[in-house]
Formats: sequence, structure tokens, C-alpha cells
Amino acid sequence: MIFEMHIPGAPLNEFVQNFFFFDDFVTPNLIERFLPDGNTEIIISLRDEADHVYHNESLKEIQTCRSGWASGLRTRPISIPAGSGSSKLVIVFKTGMAHPFFPIPMSELSNSVVDADRLWGNEFGFLRERILAAAEPSDKFSIVEEFLLRRLNSDTELNPCVDFAVKGIGADPSKTNLAKLSDKIGYSQKHLISMFKNNVGTTPKSYLRVIRFQRIIGEIETCDKPDWPALALDAGFYDQAHFINDFKTLSGFTPNQYLERKSDALNYVPVL
Repeated sequence: MIFEMHIPGAPLNEFVQNFFFFDDFVTPNLIERFLPDGNTEIIISLRDEADHVYHNESLKEIQTCRSGWASGLRTRPISIPAGSGSSKLVIVFKTGMAHPFFPIPMSELSNSVVDADRLWGNEFGFLRERILAAAEPSDKFSIVEEFLLRRLNSDTELNPCVDFAVKGIGADPSKTNLAKLSDKIGYSQKHLISMFKNNVGTTPKSYLRVIRFQRIIGEIETCDKPDWPALALDAGFYDQAHFINDFKTLSGFTPNQYLERKSDALNYVPVL
């Protein structure tokens, strides 16, 4: 298996967290549940076989994806192929920074998987052909950088209020007070919600839930026997029932079920 990661240089590093490429991926699993991680991604498939999105409970196919697709910020899990034998190049955007590259508001992409051809038309097909023709991962990454740079121009505007809110929530989700955060920014909560949905894809409250959840997922990786009440309190949950309810909504599992089923790959849980 080949796996390589790349962090682009300026100016793309302001928008993009990383690219990664893998070929002949190896896993014994067939289907995995991918948990909400706060990211927006573009996935470029470098095989001819179709991929699918599955119903979280029945695991029946509910969507077919070919060539490439975009996955918006999610507030619930999604069941996808585990990817054995697959080859893909993935673009992972920083939170709140994907919108300059998309022809639609990020709210329309939230909790959705959209075919890349629908978003970028023939331009995406040409991009994929060039990536397939490139022999080395470094060349593939350069081609993707060119594609993204063409979508940036001098008129690209970042929203400093949204950026401030995203960083504030990420810095300490356990102590984030959204009303106080809105006051610091100088806008009403209603206006902040509107800006946040357009740039990030969801509301500040929903994003905060995802980031608190991710803090717990990260902490679980560091201990064999989690102290659930302590973890919940540290993440900002002040009662156990609230914590368990949010955890199940975001993952589809209770905390103990997740602990039994989780894999070595963060945020991926084998279900078949």
C-alpha cells in the first residue's frame, strides 16, 4: 500500500489542512461508519469502480458515487465502503475555509455527499484525468494545487468573524459560551448563525457539539478504561445523560459500544 500526505504552501495553506493519496488500500473490513470530524473534503477516486453511501442501520445502498465527490461538514455519522483495494486522493479543508472553492453555500453541502461533476462540471473530469496520468504522488499534489489556485482570486474574501468564532470554539470547546462569543464578535447570534452556516455549513451550536465530541474521541485514544463522567465534564458536558445522548447522535453508538467497536483509524468504526 502507498500512503502519502502533503501540506500545500501559501496561499493554499490558509485554506487547506492537507492532501493525502493512497493506493491499494488494505483493510479486512467492508463497511465503516465515519464519524463527524468537523471537516469538509473533496474525494477523488482513481479507480473505475463505484463507491456507495449506506444506510446507517440497514446498511443498504442509498447513494452511488463515481469519479469524485465532495463531503460537507457532518453532524451525524455516515456509512461508507472501508475501501480495500481502492486508490484515492483526498483534499481536507480547514474549518470555515472551504467556501471559496465551492459554487454553492456550504450549508447546501452539510450532511451531504455531492458528485464533483455536479459542482465543477467538465473541469473536474479534466482534473481527474491529469491526476491519473501523473506517475508520482508529488506530481498529483501539484496538479491539485493548480486546480485550487485557479479558484482563488483577488476578490476572495474571508470572513474574520467566522474565523474568530471557529478558532474560539476549537481552542476550548468545554468553556465556549456562544452568547458571549457573539458579543465579542459584535453581531447578534442570529447574524452569526447566518454567516456561520454560509461559510462552515452548520450553526455554531452544532459545530460546538462536533468539536466537543471530537475532544472525547481523542481522549479515548489515550486511555484503556475511560472515566466517562470525567471525560464528559472535561469536554463541557455537565450531566451524563446529555453526554450519552450527544455521543449516540453523533456516532450511532453509546460510549461503551464505541469503545468495543472502534478501530485503530480515528473516526472510522467497522460495521461489516
